[in-house]
Amino acid sequence: MASPAIQRSPLPSSSTASPLQSLSTFKDRDLSSSSPLPQLPLPSPLTPNPLSSFSSDPIFSLFLSPNFDCVRFSSHALSTGSSASTAEKIQDGIRLLEKELRSEVLSRHDDLFSQLSSLRDAESALAIVRLAVSTLQTSVRGVRSDIADPNRQIRSKTAQLLNIHKTSELLQYTIRVLRLSKKLRDLMTVAESDPKKLDLLKAAQLHCEILGLASDNGLSGIDVIDDELRWVSDAGAKLRSEGMKILERGLEGLNQAEVGSGLQVFYNLGELRTTVDGLISKYKSVGVKSVSAALDMKAISTSSGGSGGGGFGPGGVQRSGTPQIGSSVKAKDVLWQRMNSSMDQLHSIVVVVWHLQRVLSKKRDPFTHVLLFDEVIRDGDPMLTDRVWEAFVRSFASQMKSAFTASSFVKEIFTMGYPKLYSLIENPKTLFPD
Repeated sequence: MASPAIQRSPLPSSSTASPLQSLSTFKDRDLSSSSPLPQLPLPSPLTPNPLSSFSSDPIFSLFLSPNFDCVRFSSHALSTGSSASTAEKIQDGIRLLEKELRSEVLSRHDDLFSQLSSLRDAESALAIVRLAVSTLQTSVRGVRSDIADPNRQIRSKTAQLLNIHKTSELLQYTIRVLRLSKKLRDLMTVAESDPKKLDLLKAAQLHCEILGLASDNGLSGIDVIDDELRWVSDAGAKLRSEGMKILERGLEGLNQAEVGSGLQVFYNLGELRTTVDGLISKYKSVGVKSVSAALDMKAISTSSGGSGGGGFGPGGVQRSGTPQIGSSVKAKDVLWQRMNSSMDQLHSIVVVVWHLQRVLSKKRDPFTHVLLFDEVIRDGDPMLTDRVWEAFVRSFASQMKSAFTASSFVKEIFTMGYPKLYSLIENPKTLFPD
């Protein structure tokens, strides 16, 4: 059984009229129609809304579901045989909805027209803004096209100027290095004929300045500079050798003038601290070897005429490196001689180091007036004499412990002759003031 066609109530205006014209028609028909529509009372807060019953209606509530399926609804109405009554009820609902919609539109007629006027104003303002934005975009494109080429030229010229400036600086430093190298060559050439005429202080200053300029300004890689630096490096080795000769000669003779000149050479070379540290390490090594040689029982046994391969000490205990009973007196004398020689050598080393430290504490650079002592000894660093003496004490304690462990003969000699041993040890120590 086919369901009857759902008919809608005719609109009060033609189908071609716009929604705004329909709204105005609703209002005009209330005033000018010969057969005016009945006045619809406005809903009051106490009057229940007719549409509120839709949510509880078994048919209309289905239309409110988000999962509503019109095909399934129609199939159900046809299968139950209630299609006619359902269609009629739907038509009543449609008429009620149209009535309520018309009433709502009429009640808010003025607000809707005011909103429509606001929308028109907004569209007009938006059209003006769009025109202004379009004009601005056109202006920006014009400015961009006008400044793009000058900007590229400025960037290019700036990069070119930067490269020229860097090249100019490199050339200036290169010329400076070549001039200083020529001065150093002149000094070294004069010294080839007469070494005494070599001005070590000036040559060392030139050497340090050349290396500083080349290193600080990245001149390596320039062929002419690399050639000069190789020659300067060879000249520096010669300057160090001559400066070390003067310094060692002054330390051996305790000549303050020569020691000061040698230290000034290495200060001008920029190597004062490393040079002094090298000297201290050298003196510590010499002193440690002297103590080790003094307590070398194999050498003592050989010097006293023993076999050196083993024997019996005064207590009858066989120890390696202990002299035999017949040569114990001679071995004792040899041991004390070697101890005296070692202490004398330690004494001379301590005197040299003390002299070096004394010159450092007085000598100042003639140009910068920097105290050379401050370049060698920093805050918290031990004094040079303290470094050497501590190394000697550690070495002496270690060698004595090894000798006592290896030979009861040495232990007995030093125990019986402790006052003599004490005076030997105190001899270098008297150099250090309280």
